Amino acid sequence: MITRSRESPDPANRQARRDGREHVGDGSRKPAKTTQITWPVDEGAPAPRRRTSVRPKGHNTGRSPSGRNRRAPRLTAMDFGVGYFPTHDGMSPGALAHMVEERGQDAVFFAEHTHIPVTGEDPQPEGPEGGPLPSKYWHCYDLFVALAAAAAATSTLRVGSGICLVVERDPIITANEVASVDHLSGGRFEFGVGAGWNRVEMRNHGTDPRQRMKLLRERVEAMKVIWTEHEATYCGEFVNFERIWSYPKPAQRPHPPVLVGGDGPTVLDRVLAFGDAWFPNYRSDESIFDRIDELRSRADRPIEVHVMSAPCEPAVFERMERAGVRRADHWLPSGPRSTVERALEQWEDAIGQFIGG
Repeated sequence: MITRSRESPDPANRQARRDGREHVGDGSRKPAKTTQITWPVDEGAPAPRRRTSVRPKGHNTGRSPSGRNRRAPRLTAMDFGVGYFPTHDGMSPGALAHMVEERGQDAVFFAEHTHIPVTGEDPQPEGPEGGPLPSKYWHCYDLFVALAAAAAATSTLRVGSGICLVVERDPIITANEVASVDHLSGGRFEFGVGAGWNRVEMRNHGTDPRQRMKLLRERVEAMKVIWTEHEATYCGEFVNFERIWSYPKPAQRPHPPVLVGGDGPTVLDRVLAFGDAWFPNYRSDESIFDRIDELRSRADRPIEVHVMSAPCEPAVFERMERAGVRRADHWLPSGPRSTVERALEQWEDAIGQFIGG
């Protein structure tokens, strides 16, 4: 088990960076009319909370139980979180979120698939990297229903989409769902977005896979307009609406952080165009760290890096810390509490070894 011990260095500066996020675009699809919002004070919504670092239970001092000196715990700005497929036959989203919050994790991210197409003669679909696809992919609760349950069961845990398949969603509805979860949670939502990998799944939602990256960008840009303007208008190739009102607005200003998932050849272009952070999967090689360096050399504003699929390896945590990774996230198995808890304990043990003591 791990417990929170201190705020990460310079939390005010980190919050200032988040509050200072800019809307980034190419200038070709800006709204025809801009109406600035005077934000009202909503006394019914709790104030957003700052995030804190985590540390293993029992590591609050520099001495062992016997009184002998030992190495002081590492002070790290890197947070730790978990990912989970919120299946109807496993640990419920609320119970899972409550457990990981109590045990000191910083965030939980839920995966999304509305369905998995059955193609060909093989009854077991293939995954994105070949091999049989686990059944959890087609047994998930609706993403935002699961996120609402997680938010209601917690008070400090960051809750996020890991990832939301924006190319399979209506942007106006999704903008309202994002704002609703962020508002109800007191500003704890993180919006992981991506285009996905299953092209048949996309087609079933009316999306041409060849246009998915352009569509992803327009829908995210359109949602930002809805979140930040009282009377929102967006004119693009794929997304068009004029003069709409949509409330509530998100609790976080100007909107929840947009974490751009993926690790394809053009992903950094998308991060720079409309993201607040890059959210890749760890692939057990050094290439991710080269791309982090590339991202920072190209960026004209602070951009965080959050890594999903982190292994339970302290040496990897050290490499991520040196690269400036903001958070390492580890997938937990879907299943009953006993199964999830065993995997969580392995993750906690690795964090404890990394922090030291």
